[in-house]
Amino acid sequence: MLHQLDLFGGESLQHPEKKSAREKKDKPVQVSPPSSAPQPPANIVETITAVEEPKESTYVDAAFIQVPDDEVLFSKLYYPISDVAKMFNVNISLIRFWEKEFDILKPRKNRKGDRLFRPEDVKNLKLIYFLLKEKRYTIEGAKSFLKKGKKVNEQFETIELLKNIKSMLLELKAGLS
Repeated sequence: MLHQLDLFGGESLQHPEKKSAREKKDKPVQVSPPSSAPQPPANIVETITAVEEPKESTYVDAAFIQVPDDEVLFSKLYYPISDVAKMFNVNISLIRFWEKEFDILKPRKNRKGDRLFRPEDVKNLKLIYFLLKEKRYTIEGAKSFLKKGKKVNEQFETIELLKNIKSMLLELKAGLS
């Protein structure tokens, strides 16, 4: 006899008259509480409370970026896409997607077709990462933000400088403790 696997714990899809005596005997009996209002199952209550918890700060993502300083970054002429993806802790496919979406990213390709990113491309990726992952812009919003020009780069550089100062102060604070 064929049985269908029941993933959600409901009734199986076999014909009710064809159930064996053992299946009828092993079926658990559910007892409803005496109150008039129906009570939701415990797992639903846990799920609802888990959803209502506040999100962590968006700057947590920034801690996982491992882009080197300008001196180290500009020491190499090109970075393969795998190294760039490791710097930003994202998938290679996301880097390729951003390359298609944003005109400021123009990595070189070798004869084999591998993408090689210049240090300027890595800095542009850092700006795109900041807009999309930390500021939570949409792709269209980030594109329009980048079209504004110099003000964007100045704001981004100011924010990066402030983040560096904050991390230095936090290190000093940890050293004093």
